[in-house]
Amino acid sequence: MNSKKIGLAIIGTGMAAKPHALALNELKGDINVVGVFSRNKEKRENFSKNYNFNSFQDIHSIYNNPEVDMVDIITPPNQRLELVEQFSKYGKHILMEKPIERTLENAKSIVSICENNKVNLGIVFQHRFRKSSIKLKSLINENKFGQIFSAQINIPWWREQSYYDEPGRGTYKRDGGGVLISQAIHTLDLAISLLGDVKEVMVMTETTKFHKMESENFVTGGIKFKNSVIASLFASTSVFPGSSESIVLHCENATVKLEAGTLIINWRNAKKEEFGEESGTGGSADPMAFPFDWHKDLIINFAKSINTNEKFEITGKEALKVHYLIDAMIESSKKNKLITMEQNI
Repeated sequence: MNSKKIGLAIIGTGMAAKPHALALNELKGDINVVGVFSRNKEKRENFSKNYNFNSFQDIHSIYNNPEVDMVDIITPPNQRLELVEQFSKYGKHILMEKPIERTLENAKSIVSICENNKVNLGIVFQHRFRKSSIKLKSLINENKFGQIFSAQINIPWWREQSYYDEPGRGTYKRDGGGVLISQAIHTLDLAISLLGDVKEVMVMTETTKFHKMESENFVTGGIKFKNSVIASLFASTSVFPGSSESIVLHCENATVKLEAGTLIINWRNAKKEEFGEESGTGGSADPMAFPFDWHKDLIINFAKSINTNEKFEITGKEALKVHYLIDAMIESSKKNKLITMEQNI
């Protein structure tokens, strides 16, 4: 990174912390993990030992620690608002797992808090950092495919009932919902980054009998983007055995399929091109079955933004777009009607 080494504290040691820890161990030359904190002492000590990190015995010792420039928050969504209020007040920049929070209003509050306290806020949507995603974004920006007419967004994932048996998982109180805010949010965010802002949605959500859970595990419907691209949506965690999420674009000059880490382009002139590499996605029973390379690139980019004041791609304000979309989808399902997006961000 060729600048000041960033000091980082990890907050949270749950399932989602593994790729963060693996990435940070490869970024030791640029980022110093000052320590780890989790309210569960046993988990905190085991995590610190497994990844060779120091640990904080209490969260208050992080606030005024001059070695800590940023915190990496990997807690459940219902713990985020209070953490952001405290850390931002002490001038700590914040990188945080998706979603921003459980509700759109709380997510907006977090973005405002960070803006008011003049700290950087970045959200972990690592799918944007896949080589295939970056390549596709570049080709779209160069107008290589001509006009994009329609799209298919598919997230056919699987989770065992044991996944939802964990206290709080799939509830509105802890997670804010089900497949939309916990799983599909990654692909929806990526679709927005590729196709732009959304104009309208018409969606149906349901909880299939595969799972006993409070929120939805099945979503189907349509999305219309402001650029007139119309897209079908299917998202579920009840599709055994689970397969890779994908975005298919039907364009003037080609049909393009972005599936996990692979980009396949079928040009109208019969030429076929392929970019990227096959990789796990977390779509099957093991939610963490994917590489940590994307996390590594995302984390180092966020740390660089602290040193250089360059804008990080996935700011809190940028991440709000997918929260507005999910909120509109839930409203559409509840009211059984087309919802026109009204986002002021």
